[in-house]
Amino acid sequence: AGTSGRFSNNGAETELCGIANHADQSTSYSWKNAACSDGVGERTAPVGRYNANGFGLHDMHGNVWEWVEDCYKDSYAGAPTDGTAFVNQSCSGRVGRGGSWLNVPRILRSALRGGYSPTIRIDFIGFRVARTL
Repeated sequence: AGTSGRFSNNGAETELCGIANHADQSTSYSWKNAACSDGVGERTAPVGRYNANGFGLHDMHGNVWEWVEDCYKDSYAGAPTDGTAFVNQSCSGRVGRGGSWLNVPRILRSALRGGYSPTIRIDFIGFRVARTL
């Protein structure tokens, strides 16, 4: 979105509360970002609450981990290089990306991923509705 930092605000954690729902001063977590507060606390925020990035997309950091189609592997070895999802018949875990409302700033990156059972139901994992324009 035209940035070079870790976040769409070019990496300033002190301003992260304007673009991301994460563990900040409004939470009770010991690992919170003490540099700002968005007042949301320990829960999800309404869609569109945070400032848009350079592409006009809102809520690109935090709020909930984003489920993606890829099967989870410890590395990218053998993963498609054309942008398609990595799927196979014996997929026991799916990928979640981007961090959530209970994570510290360094977790709030689309490049960060974790593996979760596809049957898990928890309030900090969700999905992004998208459409072709």
